[in-house]
Amino acid sequence: MQHRIIVLGAGYTGASAAGRLAKRLRREDVAITLVNAAPDFVERVRMHQLAAGQDLKPRPFSEMFAGTGVELRLAKVTGVDVDRKTVTVVDANGAGLIAPESGAEELAYDTLVYALGSGWNAQGVPGTAEHAYEIAGRPGALRLRERLARLDAGQTVVVVGGGLTGLEAATEIAEARPDLDVALAARGGLGDWLSPKGREHLRKVFGKLGITVHEHAAVTRVEADRVATADGRAIPAAVTVWTTGFAVHPIAKATALEVTGTGQIVVDGTMRSVSHPDVYAVGDAAMVMGPGDKPLRMSCASGTPAAWQAADAIAARLTGGKLPNVPIRYFNQCVSLGRKEGLIQYVTADDRAVQAVLTGRPAAVYKELVCKGAAWGVSNPTLGLPTRRRRVTRERAAAGSAVKAPA
Repeated sequence: MQHRIIVLGAGYTGASAAGRLAKRLRREDVAITLVNAAPDFVERVRMHQLAAGQDLKPRPFSEMFAGTGVELRLAKVTGVDVDRKTVTVVDANGAGLIAPESGAEELAYDTLVYALGSGWNAQGVPGTAEHAYEIAGRPGALRLRERLARLDAGQTVVVVGGGLTGLEAATEIAEARPDLDVALAARGGLGDWLSPKGREHLRKVFGKLGITVHEHAAVTRVEADRVATADGRAIPAAVTVWTTGFAVHPIAKATALEVTGTGQIVVDGTMRSVSHPDVYAVGDAAMVMGPGDKPLRMSCASGTPAAWQAADAIAARLTGGKLPNVPIRYFNQCVSLGRKEGLIQYVTADDRAVQAVLTGRPAAVYKELVCKGAAWGVSNPTLGLPTRRRRVTRERAAAGSAVKAPA
């Protein structure tokens, strides 16, 4: 009987984990099912480009996983029962839209990889859900794209949030639509986590693009035509773009899994749930500790190596191999500032800025290569290196293996 592995979510982490497992394990021994609502891979790191009017290369899963043995199930996950080891799904049609009339179905698993990721976080600010736009996923980016296309010259777009997503959104929109009045509202100073050289370059680019910066402006309310800040400012906004962080998918919090207060699944060094050893969590859905015993931030830079770690750990436990013990660390933060400018901020292992930066056109090229490399890595989860598919040991598969995770 085949060992049933179900992977929930086909973003960077879920798709990478599924593909890597298929490279590590014999097809006769495992049945790998990847559950996702959409039939194609979404480059989430490019949603600001999509919103600004650019078209992205289609990446259908039917091509990506052709011949790998990974079965794609187009469905929306509605529940997970980690005690009964089942997942409840509702079928999706070819466009990724849910069809409730088809009814729900339970899928049984032996090993589960939870990679449902995250969405935008309204932070409980009044009016945000009603009036703000978001770019945490493709539907939100397309909705914003359509709204921006209808704006007249001189109208104001306010991007709320001074993190990486906010910086990329503001600069991308300003470059694509120089006729608009683009502003950024940041809770702190502009790029205040960057090195002095990084902050200087950021201000230079914002000035060149004509972006108005409202620093130390904590937004407390969003209205149809403005945002209000804690210090009493009212900033006009024909369109408000909300980029103040991400919130994890709520399903994990509704299960018996041990989760954090924010709903992230608590895992060990191999991405294995500390409460349910047949469940692994990767990407934004997992609380992963990095260098300095600091939680890794929600990002592709964190999620992809975590997916590799999880897949290799599952394969090792099922085949009697050696558990992986590769520390996840940071090297840089890559920020696109439109299509012609960029900022590469080099960082310590625990993500603190150092003095070194790369700026200008070389940084834009660097960031573009990183984005292309991330998408290529999903289709090539072992990075093109030769692999050997190993036989699953039935005793280990049944017992879930008692091998401990590396410290």
